[in-house]
Amino acid sequence: MKTVIAAALAALAAMPATAEDSPRDNPLTASPVWDEIRPQILGQGATLAEGPAPFEIEAPYRAEEAATVPIRIRQTDPEAHIARARLVIDENPMPLAADIVFGPAMAPLDLELRVRVNQYSNVRVIADTGTGLFMDGRFVKASGGCSAPASKSPDLALADIGRMRLKPFADTAPALSTPRREAQIMIRHPNYSGLQRDQVTQLFIPPLYLDRIEVRQGGELLFRVEGGISISENPVFRFSYADNGAPSLHVRAEDTDGHVFEQDLPKDGQI
Repeated sequence: MKTVIAAALAALAAMPATAEDSPRDNPLTASPVWDEIRPQILGQGATLAEGPAPFEIEAPYRAEEAATVPIRIRQTDPEAHIARARLVIDENPMPLAADIVFGPAMAPLDLELRVRVNQYSNVRVIADTGTGLFMDGRFVKASGGCSAPASKSPDLALADIGRMRLKPFADTAPALSTPRREAQIMIRHPNYSGLQRDQVTQLFIPPLYLDRIEVRQGGELLFRVEGGISISENPVFRFSYADNGAPSLHVRAEDTDGHVFEQDLPKDGQI
């Protein structure tokens, strides 16, 4: 009997991955919630352009951690000009997760960030290309992301609030007239959603989150994020950009309690 069970398990393991296993085969689904909130997100009368979007969204079908779901926006049409992107998680308490403005050096766009997903939901991005609004997205199975316990107690989380780090990645792209770099910025901040409980007192922790993050090289804007409770704890942004020769990236972040955090981060990652 054990031999039969072992053989059956081996056969299952050898089977090809199903559609649910593929992180790219999870298209948007019909969403009454989106139909309801769409005018608030896009504005009354706004229409989406026909045809394929000049970018694609990468997101897992089943998230490993609902509080840190990776979402990647990657431009597929190099001729498109993506000036702004709105990231929407239909079923979250605050559906508009981020409203992002991009500077010219971010083109072609390749940006990844981590978000909270509170229940099974479409995760969509609406991009303004100057010639119209285009939308792409994925359906993500995750739950409890907005109420998931923080990784640290409030005292510990607030002790190093605002610390920043830049991690550069090796340049693997072909040589271009303008050098292109890839980097990751992490900002220490609990980004409390208001739905989490203190694990000691069991009282709800008041909301406290970064609602504005700006990244520049020299005086040139790379991107500006207006965020909410859907951005993960300790926000992380991984992105590529055209290097203008400035020695560092300047990050300025503000939270809902009025705290302002600023730091110059050398592009080589050495501080």
